[in-house]
Amino acid sequence: MLDIKFLRENPEAVKENIRKKFQESKLELVDQVVELDQENRKIKQEVEELRANRNKVSKQIGALMGQGKKEEAEKIKQEVAASGKRIEELSAREKEVETKIRETMMVIPNMIDPSVPIGKDDSENVEVKRYGEPVVPDFEIPYHAEIMESFEGLDLESARKVAGNGFYYLMGDIARLHSAVITYARDFMINRGFTYCVPPFMIRSNVVTGVMSFAEMEAMMYKIEGEDLYLIGTSEHSMIGKYIDTIIPEENLPLTLTSYSPCFRKEKGAHGLEERGVYRIHQFEKQEMVVICKPEESMKWFDNLWKNTVDLFLSLDIPVRTLECCSGDLADLKVKSVDVEAWSPRQKKYFEVGSCSNLSDAQARRLKIRVNGKEKKYLAHTLNNTVAAPPRMLIAFLENNLNEDGSVNIPEALRPYMGGMEKIQIPKKQ
Repeated sequence: MLDIKFLRENPEAVKENIRKKFQESKLELVDQVVELDQENRKIKQEVEELRANRNKVSKQIGALMGQGKKEEAEKIKQEVAASGKRIEELSAREKEVETKIRETMMVIPNMIDPSVPIGKDDSENVEVKRYGEPVVPDFEIPYHAEIMESFEGLDLESARKVAGNGFYYLMGDIARLHSAVITYARDFMINRGFTYCVPPFMIRSNVVTGVMSFAEMEAMMYKIEGEDLYLIGTSEHSMIGKYIDTIIPEENLPLTLTSYSPCFRKEKGAHGLEERGVYRIHQFEKQEMVVICKPEESMKWFDNLWKNTVDLFLSLDIPVRTLECCSGDLADLKVKSVDVEAWSPRQKKYFEVGSCSNLSDAQARRLKIRVNGKEKKYLAHTLNNTVAAPPRMLIAFLENNLNEDGSVNIPEALRPYMGGMEKIQIPKKQ
């Protein structure tokens, strides 16, 4: 959410930012906020004047009564009463206006960073750099679900009976690999100085609206019926929410956190052939990284965060590339975002496995996350990035480490988490 003072002083810049995000339908919202803000300031001014005048004339009542001028005193009492009624009316309107301003401001997108490429949607995202050598083996690589099933490691049919489409059972070595990747990602981030955390997996509505836009909320979140609770779509939501309405001592910054959680997402709509299996699902697990820092340090941390993901994937022999998200692909609270995509030897292309985002002070303003600076209090900046999110990451892992005989190599870094195994072998038929 933008600073009302910034919008008040720069309405055309805010409109231009909306155009860059190809959200022309929101242009009128800027004028609405400007008008409401003007009304709100007039109300405050009138209320202030009425209160000052009421206090002034109230002091006269006692003096007049002491002088025996009861009629004059009664007349002033009537003026005070009328003034009080007007103040009540204005105060009620003030609350209405401020509520409307906040609701409207929460729909207006954040100002994107000047470095963000302009484009309508993800088809216009820009490749930044490739890491590792993409390889296409001289043997056919099966679809990821078939690879998992060859190890008796995936059961989609039973999951459909139990929970419906978009769920899965992982079994045996594939389930173990899944847990190994998450644990390895946890330790990888701890070794880089991040504090490990397991957060609540449900959050209240005021936290939901503090960390994401209404459009994202509707598309992603599952609500618990009859309660003010939502299942989290990512642990970032809980981790940022942890600091709601707090004042952080400046010397405690930056806060660098890595968190584990299951994630729950609606994922509405059809997604095409390549997103069957366990690519796009309603439930998955993820290791996340979150940073809360000073404004002047947020871009430095932004680069640090996505580089962590690149390094982790390379350590598991998975080539990746980074992709700069264009203006139209940025969620409303984000000022800059980079996707990390892993190489798929089967598809002969890259696919998304993580996303790094800088939200500047948007979440902090909504949630009132402030920093107690040396000279004054100010809003913190918040950032988040995916460390690893299996089972999607498992797709990249299995394809890039698959052998012609169907076995899968375990990179050296992951072997301690797999009991020393160097390969996963296809079970022998009894």
